[in-house]
Amino acid sequence: MVDLERTKAETVAYFRALDENATLRHHFRHADEDGNSWYFEAVLDRGEMIAVKQAELTSAGQLHRYSWEHLEDVHGFLTDQAIDPEEDPLEAIPAEEFQRVWAR
Repeated sequence: MVDLERTKAETVAYFRALDENATLRHHFRHADEDGNSWYFEAVLDRGEMIAVKQAELTSAGQLHRYSWEHLEDVHGFLTDQAIDPEEDPLEAIPAEEFQRVWAR
């Protein structure tokens, strides 16, 4: 059990440091065939694009938000996989669009 707590604390510390120290942020959106939309705020870390904030807006209008402050819940979790805008089906969006969804 102690290892799980330590691992979670290390994960929180990693994402928090990325979020708090970022000077350049990238924003993306992805919509699926069921009408759900995912929004990502990402930063570069060692050559990889890492999501520091993620919002899922369901087709029913529910909003689920994930960041270092709230890594996971019964609905989902902050992705632990690097984002690859060249290969992932993502659309670059303005920061303001991401913020509108995040603050909703």
